[in-house]
Amino acid sequence: MLTTVTLGDDGRTIELGWDDGAVSRFHAMWLRDNALDDKTRSAGNGQRLITILDIPAGTRIGSASIEGGALEVRFVPEDKTVSFPAQWLWANAYDRVESRQLGWTGDVIQRWTKSAMQNSVPRASYAAALHDRGVLREWLSAVRAYGFAVMDGLPTESGALCKVADLFGYIRETNYGRWFEVRAEVNPNNLAYTNLGLQAHTDNPYRDPVPTLQILACIENTVEGGESSVVDGFAVAAALQAENPDGFRLLSSYPARFEYAGSSGVRLQSKRPMIELGPDGELICIRFNNRSLAPAVDVPFAEMEKYYAAYRRFAELIEDPAFEVTFKLEAGESFIVDNTRVMHARKAFSGSGKRWLQGCYADKDGLLSTLAAIEHGFKEAAE
Repeated sequence: MLTTVTLGDDGRTIELGWDDGAVSRFHAMWLRDNALDDKTRSAGNGQRLITILDIPAGTRIGSASIEGGALEVRFVPEDKTVSFPAQWLWANAYDRVESRQLGWTGDVIQRWTKSAMQNSVPRASYAAALHDRGVLREWLSAVRAYGFAVMDGLPTESGALCKVADLFGYIRETNYGRWFEVRAEVNPNNLAYTNLGLQAHTDNPYRDPVPTLQILACIENTVEGGESSVVDGFAVAAALQAENPDGFRLLSSYPARFEYAGSSGVRLQSKRPMIELGPDGELICIRFNNRSLAPAVDVPFAEMEKYYAAYRRFAELIEDPAFEVTFKLEAGESFIVDNTRVMHARKAFSGSGKRWLQGCYADKDGLLSTLAAIEHGFKEAAE
C-alpha cells in the first residue's frame, strides 16, 4: 500500500513510500510516457497512442497525491492528471536496491542436468493437450521452463507434426519446406539425413533470426540405436562461466560465423556469438553447430588461441554425459526444443530397420503468447 508521496528535483522526480518501509523513485518523464489514460493508451489493446515527441521535453509533476490507494499525478505544462494503480507502480518499479545477477534469464527458466531430468522428462498426450487447456498449459509451461518436452499420441502419418505447432502457433517455413524428412538418404545435402550420430547442436545458426523452436516427430522407428538426446545449453554455459570466466567472456564477446550452402540457390550466413548475452548481461541464446561453423575471423590474433581453448572446453562440457538427457522416440511421439537454448543430438543407428522422423520450425513468441493467454484465462476464472 502506498503511504507517502514526495516530489523532488523541482517535480522531475517523485518518491513513493510503501507500508513495508520500501521506497520507489520514478522520473516524471517515465510516468508520463507510461500513463494509462485512454488518451495515451488504447483501451482495446493497450498500445501507446502518442510518441515521445508528443510529450513536452520539460515535463514535470506539478502535484501528486494518494487517492483511493492509487497515485494521482498532475503533469505540467500539459496540466494533465493521470491515475496510476499502486499495484502497477510496484510491479514496474525500476528503482531497486538489489542488483540482478548477470547472465541468466528470469525465474521461469530452470536449468537442468541429467540427474534432475532423465527420469522426469516433461510429457503430455496430444489428445489431452488438444481438449484440455490445463494439460496444454502444463506442457507449454514445461517448454518455457526446461526448453523441451515430449508429446505422444500423434497420428503416424506424414505432416502430423504440424498438429503440435497448431496447438500454440504457426509453422515457420524455410528453404527446407514447411517440414522436412529426417531419414537415411543416399548423397544427402545435410548430415541429418544419414544414419550417423550427430553431436549436440542448435539448428540453423546460419539464419538471422534463428528459428526459436524445433519440433521432431517420429512416424516409424525400428532401428537399433538412434536415441535422441537433449542438453541444456544454459546449464553448460553456467558451468563454463563458473570454471573459466575468461573463456565465457571470449565466447560471448566475439562473434562466430555460420554458413550453409548445401542446396542450389541457397546461401545463408550469420554472424553471432556462440553464447549471446543481452545488454544487461542476461543469457539469451546459444548457437552451437560444428557442421555449419565458418572460419572465425572476428577474434583478434592475441585472443584466438584462448578463444579456441574456450570453444573446445565448451564442446567438452556439452558432450559430458552429466548434462545429457536421452530418450528414444517411438512411432507417434514427438519432442519440441527451444532452439535458442537446448541442443539436441542423435545416436548412430544400424542400417537395418527404418527410422523416419519429420522436423519443422516454429517461433517461441507464439508459444509464449498462447501460454500467457491461457494463464490469464485461468487467473480470471479464479477471481
